[in-house]
Amino acid sequence: MTSAEWSPKMIPGQDLSVKLQAFLGWLGNYGHLPYEKQQEMLWELGQIEIGVGTLVTTNQRVEGAIKPSIEELSQWVKTTQPNIHVDETPWPVKGVKEWLWVFTNPDFCLFHAGDTRSRAELIAVLGSEYRGVLSSDDFNVYNGYAVRAQQKCLAHLRRHFKRLLKLPGKYNQVIGQTFLDLIDQAFKHYRDWQLTRNELSYRTWGKEFKNQIQQRLKQYSQIAGYEAGKLLRSLKEKAGQWWYFLEHPEVPPDNNLAERSLRLAVTKRKVSGGSRSMKRFEHTANLLTVVQTCRRQKRSVIDFFEQALMATVGSSEMPTLII
Repeated sequence: MTSAEWSPKMIPGQDLSVKLQAFLGWLGNYGHLPYEKQQEMLWELGQIEIGVGTLVTTNQRVEGAIKPSIEELSQWVKTTQPNIHVDETPWPVKGVKEWLWVFTNPDFCLFHAGDTRSRAELIAVLGSEYRGVLSSDDFNVYNGYAVRAQQKCLAHLRRHFKRLLKLPGKYNQVIGQTFLDLIDQAFKHYRDWQLTRNELSYRTWGKEFKNQIQQRLKQYSQIAGYEAGKLLRSLKEKAGQWWYFLEHPEVPPDNNLAERSLRLAVTKRKVSGGSRSMKRFEHTANLLTVVQTCRRQKRSVIDFFEQALMATVGSSEMPTLII
């Protein structure tokens, strides 16, 4: 059968229209609706009866259709992005803890199904070295990875100093509050810069701010207890990573973008309970990549799935996630 002999919305050998398959892909991977509830919804809408097996096959078919787009995005991310935010979250696979990683910036969101929480996953996605700026929390996997520069998440640092307030110790409260105030000052001035883009004012403040940090480190380093001492040593030894944004305000001082990107995945994990195999975990990572990237680019997820399905039979060009 040639392409002229069938409707552009149907693919030979498939029971469901391309639009419906794309919608089901959206429903399961963004709407988080389990297969059984998808069955009920379709019946309620038009007494459409579809077996769970067909729904599973449809999800796999959609994932297979988008795979070339994922591979293209992966290469693009590795070679051309000046700043990437990275984070990870646990993901159960047959009761075993695996890890879902996210690599993102305002233009894309790439999920990676990782077998470990080690640096091997960073290397698998970004290569043995990354020539841009890596934004992350202070998890030790990121420390020592070969990059041009790093920006550690100040929001995480703030949480550490906030916890310090609750720990017993002669100077914990005064040290914790001093650095909380300094971090809050940093966030305020960064927000002001975002609104005004006043480079001179920002850099003048940044120079004075660095002096304040140095003064407080000198003041408290000799009297800090164990927990406070660890935080102060990190500020001293990794100063270029905690305060990179002072010299380069195009890089934000936090890793909120990566954390927000993971929320969709965390919701899906709670609904589904995880994955039954690493292969399905990888499928989920790819589908979530399309969902979050399209949303970030203000594009229709359903249209992307539909175009990818049509591309598998040569009736459309393969859609791209690269803008």
